[in-house]
Parts: sequence; C-alpha cells; structure tokens
Amino acid sequence: MSPTVLRRVQLGLISLGVVITIMMAIMVAGTYRNDTLINSDEATAVAEVVSATPTKATVSFSTPDGMFHSPRLGVFYPGRLAEGQRISIEYSRANPELVRVAGRNASLAIVPALSVLVYSYLVIGALMVLFAETSRRRSSSVSPEVTATKTS
Repeated sequence: MSPTVLRRVQLGLISLGVVITIMMAIMVAGTYRNDTLINSDEATAVAEVVSATPTKATVSFSTPDGMFHSPRLGVFYPGRLAEGQRISIEYSRANPELVRVAGRNASLAIVPALSVLVYSYLVIGALMVLFAETSRRRSSSVSPEVTATKTS
C-alpha cells in the first residue's frame, strides 16, 4: 500500500470517527430536547406495553380527553419492559407521541452513546494500526535491488 493510499485510508477512518461522534452527540441532545418538551407540558397516564425488545417498546394509553394513543416510535428509555406489562408513563399534552417511562430521563442515553464511541474508536484505532503495520511490512519486505531498479 502506497503512503498516499495509507494516508487516505487513515483520513477516511478518522472521518468515520468524527461522523460517529457527531451522531452520538445529536442522539444525546435529542433525548434532552424530548425530555424538555415533555417536562414543559407534562401529563401522566398508565399504559400497556404492546410489544417490547431491549431497544424499543410500543405502548398504548388513553388521555383524559378520551383519545387513544400508541406512539409510532414507542416509548423512550424502554429497558426492562415486558409485553402485557402496565406501566406509568409521562407524556407531552401538546404532542402525545412524546412518551417516556415515568421516572426515567435523558441521562440514560449517555452510557449507550459513550459505549458506541468507545467501541467505535477501538475498532477504528485497531484498523489504523493494522493498515499502518501492513504497509510498513510490505515496504520493508521490498528488497534493496528492486528499490534501486525502480529509481533508475
């Protein structure tokens, strides 16, 4: 691998790291924004968990005006929920699509975001070292006669 190609690969990996960092920052900022919107016009209700996975839970609930809601994006901070479970939720009266499990908040998004960043940078760092080492070994394995012939 030529030094130019190696440099471009390394810049690409660093750019990928920057993009992942920006994505995680936006994710955490978005959770805080949603919490602020819920807190500004908060209401509570009891909801039934319709479906649940470790990363997403769908709930259904009724508001005091008799309207039935099932937010299409599910509930925020869904960890440890089971299908059929009845839970207390907090939602925004202005936008009942913004729903979170009562007692949970945006600070729960920090650890997963940091985990993604740490693992991403470990993989990116390992790839950068691997490419640099492979390039170094290939360039040092070239015999001096071949190098002299190429320069002539």
